[in-house]
Amino acid sequence: MKLDGLIFDLDGTLWDATDGIVQTWKIVLANHPDVKREVTPADLAANFGKPLTDIADNLFPDLAPSYRYQLMDECCNLENDYLNEHGGTLYPREREVLGELRRHFPLFIVSNCQDGYIQSYLNGNQMGEYFTDFESIGVTGLPKGENIKLIIERNHLKNTAYVGDTMGDAEGAAVAGIPFIHASYGFGRVDRCDMRLTSISDLLKLL
Repeated sequence: MKLDGLIFDLDGTLWDATDGIVQTWKIVLANHPDVKREVTPADLAANFGKPLTDIADNLFPDLAPSYRYQLMDECCNLENDYLNEHGGTLYPREREVLGELRRHFPLFIVSNCQDGYIQSYLNGNQMGEYFTDFESIGVTGLPKGENIKLIIERNHLKNTAYVGDTMGDAEGAAVAGIPFIHASYGFGRVDRCDMRLTSISDLLKLL
């Protein structure tokens, strides 16, 4: 691939924020004693990459829709605050790899997350220097494929690809009409991709 930019998913691709999310969600749920539900790392791993309303539906199906979405908003707000200060876990050699990639073309992020979550990655882990632009469903209300298109259009990209770990990422890349690179070290499995990564370091093969 000869690229003029590379677009990344976030969870399972650029970081693992599971520990911080579990901690903050536990605090929120403790304030709602009527909610008899504990959210585990396995629950999060099964839902990363999905729109927030879908995650709320999956985790809190017994609650009224308005209540489950309110609960999701509370959880997301607190996790943003925590991760913005403490960050999450980066993958081995991530800074080195992104630094080298950035020398050759700009880097971007598109995620199905709330507004502020990508910023928490950039601020909490001091990663802002590596990325030129980002977009999320929490800002636009659009699905992943359409947000990928927005990044492509406003950054005038002609030859890019999307790196992600789930089938939702693969489908988003297909909607945008660009190649999909599977981060198999992440949370999901896919049945099709143009390139498969066993670690983020494999991206250096693109150079």
